[in-house]
Amino acid sequence: MTSTDLFVSPLGRVEGDLDVRVTITDGVVTSAWTEAAMFRGFEMILRGKDPQAGLIVTPRICGICGGSHLYKACYALDTAWKTHVPHNATLIRNIAQACETLQSIPRYFYALFAVDLVNKNYAKSKLYDEAVRRFAPYVGTAYQKGVVLSNKPVEVYALFGGQWPHSSFMVPGGVMSAPTLSDITRATAILNHWRDNWLEAEWLGCSVDRWLEVKSWEDMQEWVEENESQYNSDCGFFIRYCLDIGLDKYGAGVGNYLASGTYFEPSLYENPTVEGRNAALIGRSGVYAGGQHFEYDHLRVSEDVTHSYYQGDRPLHPWDGETIPIDPAEGRKQGKYSWAKSPRYDVPTFGQVPLEAGPLARRMAAGNPDHAEHQDYDPLFIDMVDKLGPSVFVRQMARMHEAPKYLKWVMDWLSRIDLHDSFYTKPIEPLSGKGFGGTEAARGSLQDWIVIEDGKIANYQVVTPTAWNIGPRDGQETLGPIEQALVGSPIVDMEDPVELGHVARSFDSCLVCTVHAYDGKTGRELSKFVVNGMV
Repeated sequence: MTSTDLFVSPLGRVEGDLDVRVTITDGVVTSAWTEAAMFRGFEMILRGKDPQAGLIVTPRICGICGGSHLYKACYALDTAWKTHVPHNATLIRNIAQACETLQSIPRYFYALFAVDLVNKNYAKSKLYDEAVRRFAPYVGTAYQKGVVLSNKPVEVYALFGGQWPHSSFMVPGGVMSAPTLSDITRATAILNHWRDNWLEAEWLGCSVDRWLEVKSWEDMQEWVEENESQYNSDCGFFIRYCLDIGLDKYGAGVGNYLASGTYFEPSLYENPTVEGRNAALIGRSGVYAGGQHFEYDHLRVSEDVTHSYYQGDRPLHPWDGETIPIDPAEGRKQGKYSWAKSPRYDVPTFGQVPLEAGPLARRMAAGNPDHAEHQDYDPLFIDMVDKLGPSVFVRQMARMHEAPKYLKWVMDWLSRIDLHDSFYTKPIEPLSGKGFGGTEAARGSLQDWIVIEDGKIANYQVVTPTAWNIGPRDGQETLGPIEQALVGSPIVDMEDPVELGHVARSFDSCLVCTVHAYDGKTGRELSKFVVNGMV
């Protein structure tokens, strides 16, 4: 294979602090290293602060999913302080959290992912011209409508939270808002508008209820061919185009999944506890590994820093976690290469393994047939992974599948708000305690662990979905989920390796990727250029 110098920057389109180094042998990625290039240290910032500081500080970790950070930080304190949360407050929290994710789905799809579908490497596809017409950045017909209308769900968030992003209206014991009938009516109208003008009219080409009848890969294929509206919808076209250009053939990843779950049935979580959390969840928690379902237990989570720029010689549970940075120059001498830690989960009979977080992980957890009546049961993606295997295509379809599902839930929660009941119960603030709060941000499992001593934060650890996915190798030299997903990717054009972008962006990590590509035979770095599609 001819070698030239190659540098791809940026691979992602959100923030600029993740490098991905890959080895390419005979046109196929044979190894990968994900390198988070920026130290943030929010855990260090929070140490010694008032316990409620997490409600203000952690939403600033991310300008995209700040509401998700607020949600889990609030539940971490609810469990530590043993609060009482009125039904209305749980419903409002659910609504706000879901609306943030509903906003993210079309915005991410059109502005960050679908841009690569118009790459010139696909010009030979018979569907290429249609892909350009729909998805070309800024001018594509679907791009424009999807991105513009994506703001509607967070208008609902702002109705209840006062603003989005960076709202602080969720507090231990409830929410600091008192919606009126006018607010609920307006929220309902906004979401109906979003459904009518984007979700059903553009993305699905059918009703939400019709799409949710799809329970298997065969159902999905039949759905595409059922009528012209569905066939020519953005969803129908996306399915046909992905299969045509081969996005169902690579990007598998580790094949094991983690969902910490989100959204609570109000009557089952009036008094939040760590122990009672799983049973109260609507969007279920769970681990799917080795083809088996396991109950999620936060005590089985640890963080490994073998290849991270931190001190430490063993994996630690987040309640005992340490964030002690070292000089990267010294770290590199020890084989370290990233500011991200490596989250791992102790799966029964399997041991410490990396797990993929995100929409596909949520759908795999939802496929567990052992569920309560109030919990989400959805066998579609268990079936798709069994028949197709995980891939860029399957991961992306899992994300889009959640738009109609979450919309249905939000409309139900809006209808259940009792304007004559309370939204807040003032808590007692004990001087010591431990708490755990988790949610499913748009990008996956997002969790906080807090230790309170003498009325101050003694330890605070945040494990983000991006950390689960982009974390580096662990002490056993096991690759992280994105590192593994990149392995096996075919690189058709060494001067424009769009396949790397597809894989990395299918995880929707909150870090932009800079990629260095090396030839596996010569060890030489290959040439430099921009793969973005928006420049």
